[in-house]
Amino acid sequence: MDNKPSKSTLIEKGVHAGEIDMYHENAIWVQNSSDKVDISQELMLVIKEIFRSVPMDRKLRALSIGSGSEPQFQILESAFRGGLYLLDIDSVPLGVIKERVKSHWIDHVTTILADYNKTLVHTADAQRFLREVLGGNKLDLIVLHHSLYYSSASDWAEFFSSLYDIILAEKGAIHAVMMSSSCREKDSTTWLYNHFAGKFFGCRNDQDLNAFGKGLHENKNFIGAKIQQVTHRVKFYIDDFEKYMAVIWMILLYPNVHDYSHVQKEEITEYIYDNFYKPQKPLIQMQDHLIVSR
Repeated sequence: MDNKPSKSTLIEKGVHAGEIDMYHENAIWVQNSSDKVDISQELMLVIKEIFRSVPMDRKLRALSIGSGSEPQFQILESAFRGGLYLLDIDSVPLGVIKERVKSHWIDHVTTILADYNKTLVHTADAQRFLREVLGGNKLDLIVLHHSLYYSSASDWAEFFSSLYDIILAEKGAIHAVMMSSSCREKDSTTWLYNHFAGKFFGCRNDQDLNAFGKGLHENKNFIGAKIQQVTHRVKFYIDDFEKYMAVIWMILLYPNVHDYSHVQKEEITEYIYDNFYKPQKPLIQMQDHLIVSR
């Protein structure tokens, strides 16, 4: 006897899958995609270059912006013994980190509950952050792993300038990662967002990290900087439709940015069922890496 739930039952569950918080949506993505493996591979290369450029006896310091309870914590915690600062606007993932720090007797990690748009983007705010939070000590590494989605692309130039000029040490690097803004493949996260956000809200992903990185070569604030860019393909799949849809709602920025109607959510959910879940097709994400170092 086939006890599998019917399509209509799964569609109903999928429609409501976006009601969980983003922390748990992201956890599903992390556990069932190659995203963090990809990020960690590039991150290790960045850290390797930093270690080559500084004295062996110097304890390095780092800041992870929009860190959550990211898997990269173990890499960063072990490599940056001089101080690791984890900044996030969400208290839930920071609470997870606090418990881990406490149970493992870690004394060089600091969690910061704050909105980076208000504490780091503008020059005066970054200077205050350096003075009041970092004790005037600059950082060897700054990472923005999937956190730039929450700032306007028009602010990126000032944001990166603030980080590069004020927060970053003389020998250091900034590593940013985010979903590519354009991709014609219909099984990609970019296509799904542009298709449904475009259809229902007239929106399109205008956060182009690749183009921004190319523009830094012409930015006078980054004369002498080493600017590297690479794009990788990652995959996501889970044989649980409700959890699959939870990730889809995170990608489609529901409900924090786009509040899709019930009818719209039904259309999206049925599309994902027919085109991804039923044929057991993985979701593809093309993602851009930008490393700015000196």
